[in-house]
Amino acid sequence: MSKNKSFIKGAAILGIAGAIVKVLGAVYRLPLSNIIKSEGMGYYQTAYPLYTLLLTLSTAGFPVAIAKLVSEKRAIGDYKAAHKVFKVALMGLVLGGILTSSFVFFFSEQIVERLGNPNAYYALIALVPALLFVPIMASFRGFFQGHQNMAPTALSQVVEQIFRVGSGLALTYYLLDRGTAIAAGGASFGGSVGAVFGTLTMLSIYIYRRKHIAAEMETSIQTKDYRVNRIIKDLLIIAIPITIGSAIMPIMDTIDVAIVLNRLQSIGYTKAEANGLYGNLKGMAQTLINFPQVFSMAIAMSLVPAISSANARGEEKEMENIVSSGIRMTLLIGLPAAIGLYVLANPIISLLYFRNSPETILSVGSLLRTLSLGVVFLTLIQSLSSILQGLGQPMIPAVNLFIGAGVKVLLSYILTAIPSINISGAAISTVIAFMIAAILDLISVIKYSNISLNIKDVFMRPLISALGMGMVAFFSHPLLTRLFLGIRRGDQLATLVSVFISAIAYFVLLILTGTISSKDLEFIPKGAKIKTLLDRFNLLK
Repeated sequence: MSKNKSFIKGAAILGIAGAIVKVLGAVYRLPLSNIIKSEGMGYYQTAYPLYTLLLTLSTAGFPVAIAKLVSEKRAIGDYKAAHKVFKVALMGLVLGGILTSSFVFFFSEQIVERLGNPNAYYALIALVPALLFVPIMASFRGFFQGHQNMAPTALSQVVEQIFRVGSGLALTYYLLDRGTAIAAGGASFGGSVGAVFGTLTMLSIYIYRRKHIAAEMETSIQTKDYRVNRIIKDLLIIAIPITIGSAIMPIMDTIDVAIVLNRLQSIGYTKAEANGLYGNLKGMAQTLINFPQVFSMAIAMSLVPAISSANARGEEKEMENIVSSGIRMTLLIGLPAAIGLYVLANPIISLLYFRNSPETILSVGSLLRTLSLGVVFLTLIQSLSSILQGLGQPMIPAVNLFIGAGVKVLLSYILTAIPSINISGAAISTVIAFMIAAILDLISVIKYSNISLNIKDVFMRPLISALGMGMVAFFSHPLLTRLFLGIRRGDQLATLVSVFISAIAYFVLLILTGTISSKDLEFIPKGAKIKTLLDRFNLLK
């Protein structure tokens, strides 16, 4: 299998797993938001930015660093050094998990007081076990990704989410009578349960494959001894810039909690109202924005080891193909997601959060329409950052994101205090931050990869196809709404059918515009059959 095919196959495996995870996440978030409403989601989302930040500090750069170093060592046949990288990283991540989980355990009450949302205490303290187990799980994921084997990561993600959803919902229902704040803590604890079982899954896979790993090390090419201190240094050189970059947005989100809540209260909202609006933004609207990231993150995770391997072997043409494919595939996901969410924002919110009040649905719909504009930039940031990391330039995406995040903080402070904008100011600032970072990342990729991107194939054809899909969604939804008038839940049925028709239209447009070729279909499930059918009508280019 060619390296380009291997990269795309890996992205496909992670994409499928990610889709399952997000569907399960929707099964979790939707009833959760309908049970604990905006108030509970405010508590839940107050805890998560800090949790994400601490998790980022202890893990973010290390899976990428492990994957990169393991991939490079394997590319030259030094399998013993590759495994040694994993063992050293595992010890470091265990230590990081102990430190971060201990910090939250002892200081959670003071933290939520500082954030101005003391009722979020239970949601935060419930995540302590996750802070211990997720770093361990991350080390195993990085090791297998370095083998360009994405199946273990995919399986652990699905297992983790199944247990998170099952236990989280069960605890939320059980604890609801004890108050919304405690119920939100039950929802958070689902993340800890999922982390434990996800870690056990990765450990089981490693034990199962231990004989194969040992046999591979027996064939290792003898190279210069890779000392522990050198491994630590190389891991840190890669991981620290990535961790800084990954920590920027969680830091900004943590700051955003205080800024948004305080600025909203400064223009007349009560603490409860401000918390509810923040819950609308982070707990409902942004949840949908995160869905396309499943696929773009799958691409990003596959890019680092693929580019690192090509770079280590000096295969410039292979690297150029992987970079172009990564950007194009990202746009094939980000563009239709952005346009579709913009056009159908209110109908989608009405479909998913039907138990909330009409005012809440309108508010979340407006926020979703604003945030949708940032989807394409956010998905690009993920892939472009991974490309730069694979090229040995991990600090550049961190700096670019820092610039965008700095603009976000400033704009959030200014815009949320304008009564006519209020919570939408936080959404607008997020979009602008992503746009700035994505543009700077793209310029950097072109500079450091020394490649020329085909504007027509990589950018224009996906854009034309996505715009055409948006037109189908724009006209089909009102027509279907009138058609289903009088039918129980006719509006929601119209939304589902409109999304389905738009998805079909997008696939057809991809073929008619030549955006996807017969080679691309090789990586789609049942792609060979689809290719045969399309060839009959001479539709493929």
